[in-house]
Amino acid sequence: MKTSSYTGVQKFLHWLSAVIIVWALVSGFYVSLFEVAVSVKEWVAFVNVSLTTAFLPFFALRLYLSLRRRRSDTTKQRTFIEALASCVHGLIYLVVSVVLVTGILMMDRGINVFDFLSIPQPLEDPYWTSVFMNVHVWACIALAVMIALHITAVIKHEVSGRRVLVNMWFHR
Repeated sequence: MKTSSYTGVQKFLHWLSAVIIVWALVSGFYVSLFEVAVSVKEWVAFVNVSLTTAFLPFFALRLYLSLRRRRSDTTKQRTFIEALASCVHGLIYLVVSVVLVTGILMMDRGINVFDFLSIPQPLEDPYWTSVFMNVHVWACIALAVMIALHITAVIKHEVSGRRVLVNMWFHR
């Protein structure tokens, strides 16, 4: 079995991203699709806005490390499946970026980050906040599908004996 070429920082950022993205998607879709108390909706909105805003610098670092890693891997000959997986991962990064940016641009009020930091509302024109809200919703749907496919592919590889999850695991 080959050893992972991911650093500890990359693995940490992967799992941090996974937890935050899955939480934000599941909780966001839950309060959007089901009838819940207004207080629950407000709490989820507060947590998700705070969490994803605080997540931005971590995602930016993860994106930078991924791009740097891709550039250093250009000499390696990849199979079609490896190239396809790389493209899909790149698409996931792109859609996460769209979700995060539109999440900020759709805000119809200032951004409160855990009552610790306040960021002014980026756009005040209701037309543009509405446009970015629509793009955000569709990007979240696309991201949810991609995350489901990503998890399914990991399970498929693990079940078939191709241990890919070990690449993102922390070893002693």
